[in-house]
Amino acid sequence: MNGAEEAERALLLADEALGRSDIEAGVAHLSTAIRGFTAAGENCHAALACVRLGDMLANAMGNVTASRAWFARARRLVEDEPVCLEQGWVAVAAMGCDVDDPAELLASAEMALDRARRFGDVNLETKALADAGLAHVQAGRVAEGMSLLDEAMALACGPADDVDAAGKSVCSFFTACYFAADFERAGSWATLLRRHGLIGPQPGAPVFLASHCDSVQATLLIELGRWSEAEAVLLRSKAGFEGAMGMPSWHPDIALADLRIRQGRCAEAEALLLGKDQSMQALLPAARLHLARGDADLARATARRGLRVLAADRLRAVELLTVLVDAELAGGDIQAATRAGDDLSARLGDLDIPGLRARDTAARARLLEATGDLGGAIAVVEATLDRLDAGQLAWPRVALLLQLVRLRDRSGDEPAARIDARVAAATLTTLDVALSAEESALLERLGGNDHATLRATRTAELTRDAKWWIASYDGSRVRMRDTKGLRYLAELVARPGVERHVLDLVDGVEGVAPAGGVDRRALGDAGDVLDARARVAYRHRIEQLRAEADDSLAAGMLETAEAKQAELDQLVAQLAAAFGLGGRGRRAASAVERARLNVTRALRTATAALAEAVPDAGEILDHRVRTGTYCVYEPGDGAEVRWIVHS
Repeated sequence: MNGAEEAERALLLADEALGRSDIEAGVAHLSTAIRGFTAAGENCHAALACVRLGDMLANAMGNVTASRAWFARARRLVEDEPVCLEQGWVAVAAMGCDVDDPAELLASAEMALDRARRFGDVNLETKALADAGLAHVQAGRVAEGMSLLDEAMALACGPADDVDAAGKSVCSFFTACYFAADFERAGSWATLLRRHGLIGPQPGAPVFLASHCDSVQATLLIELGRWSEAEAVLLRSKAGFEGAMGMPSWHPDIALADLRIRQGRCAEAEALLLGKDQSMQALLPAARLHLARGDADLARATARRGLRVLAADRLRAVELLTVLVDAELAGGDIQAATRAGDDLSARLGDLDIPGLRARDTAARARLLEATGDLGGAIAVVEATLDRLDAGQLAWPRVALLLQLVRLRDRSGDEPAARIDARVAAATLTTLDVALSAEESALLERLGGNDHATLRATRTAELTRDAKWWIASYDGSRVRMRDTKGLRYLAELVARPGVERHVLDLVDGVEGVAPAGGVDRRALGDAGDVLDARARVAYRHRIEQLRAEADDSLAAGMLETAEAKQAELDQLVAQLAAAFGLGGRGRRAASAVERARLNVTRALRTATAALAEAVPDAGEILDHRVRTGTYCVYEPGDGAEVRWIVHS
């Protein structure tokens, strides 16, 4: 048997292995096929085998770094060949959403489109049109891109008969709809795609695309302020995918992580994102997660990594730049924040995407506020509020309104702040969202907070005063020494009804360690537990490795990139173990158990101390604070006493 025959046999064996979900065997057989075709001088066949191997590594094993290396090899194998169809398939080998730079994606799609039309391959034409459309959308040419995507979807629902290529094309379509917030277009095509069998509960591409479609729908529900509905859609989609495929879901996990961050449930968000932030779709919520935790250094590094690889992208870059503005402000670097704000405005330009406009406005207003221009910040927010449709963007609009309340209050215009607070409170009664502690306290103080709970007959207050807390109720004020338990309790009371993972509480109270001074020797083994400081060290090292792997790939240093990826995979696995994921090793998973015991003990001590300090109000907490892996303060509708916190 010669080399080419051996390679053909290896391809058949790879198909059999994939059919029984034996990914490791599939990788081995494809590697054999590549060697055989290369030795026989059949570069085009070798290149297509490289494409299949890269696809398997990316989509079955989640190793995007290795997959990009194989795609690069495929391109080198065919670049000097006479014009051929294989050059087109190699050009669009990657999923469109895995190509970060829209200019690179467009150039590859245009080559593929040329080859498809020269050789009459409608399946390749479908994939090329979809990738070109996605590239145009990401670069801000939304109308042009959506037109190409519509054409690709028409082919996918018509003459195209390669299910794999059609599935990847639909993925590009949903990705474009997600970032352009074109929910109506996504919904209009979803029915046809289901009817054609491309979306459904069946294992493989159908259930993957169904979960992608569900994630786009959930994003719309989040923007509408219907968060419980969004959560239900995502949890159902996640369960459906994992039941069909026997592996963690992708798009539902990322969308659910974004929702969890908004809900203040950061530990759950991190568990959902672990190992996924090499993807640009997951990188944005990862950056937001770091910012929500108060780790401005890590948020800045993550946002900058994304911006480096996005190049001339506009839609995703705008989202990352809003994070970067806030990260620079949190770090006290007004000049860097201003530069990021200028880049944000330049990239947004004339884009007519209301959600992006709202987020841009919020970031620019925070920047103006930081420079002392409260009047300018108020004017910017007012102008955008006048243009936002409350029916389509209920949550972004009320979020801006809350920002306006705070700005007016800071400027000394309390009457106007109270008017806006009442409007915000009235709107919030129609929404199902979770406010931050600061937003809740602001509405409470300005007399407009009827959101989430009915007004209590009486209110008890817990107020931070340097190293003390002041418990106030019914005319009594008692000073109490600061303890971790009181700080945990304040975190819960500030977000009534919101379950908080014990690791979130520990991280919030202990604070985030600085980025510097991380001992790499401490990262080699998870040991008995990963405490808050160790988790921070892991996060920073993982981000550093991601950046180094990207740089190595860009420089063509494929072996270095794969070595970085191997170390990265090891750290991600160890961090996952700390959350009780994966193999759930007893030693690593005990991090959660130890945190649960310590937080429960501290909370019970704090509620007992409050019951002694302000008996009538304090005793209520013993019944209203629930502890465990997830802790929550549940005041209950119509509660006789409701606690609030001022920090």
